[in-house]
Amino acid sequence: MSKQAVFTMKLEPELREQFLAEAEAAHRPASQVVRELMREFVQRQRQVREYDEFLQHKVEVARTSMRAGRGRSNDEIEAKFAARRTKAADQA
Repeated sequence: MSKQAVFTMKLEPELREQFLAEAEAAHRPASQVVRELMREFVQRQRQVREYDEFLQHKVEVARTSMRAGRGRSNDEIEAKFAARRTKAADQA
């Protein structure tokens, strides 16, 4: 990947000095550390967005199911799993 873009930012002098000291202590150029932090941030944001899209899809599928009359009430689900718990306890 070519490194042709320049990124300028403002930050507190103390943070800058601490960051540069830590990068030097890790024997790594500060620019490399910043690139890695940026990549991690991009990846994390993509994962969050993908999960949100996945979750939104699941919710829409559930809503469609409920509108079509295929859903069950909370009481029905609770009763079903209470019966399963009782059966599992009896088998144990």
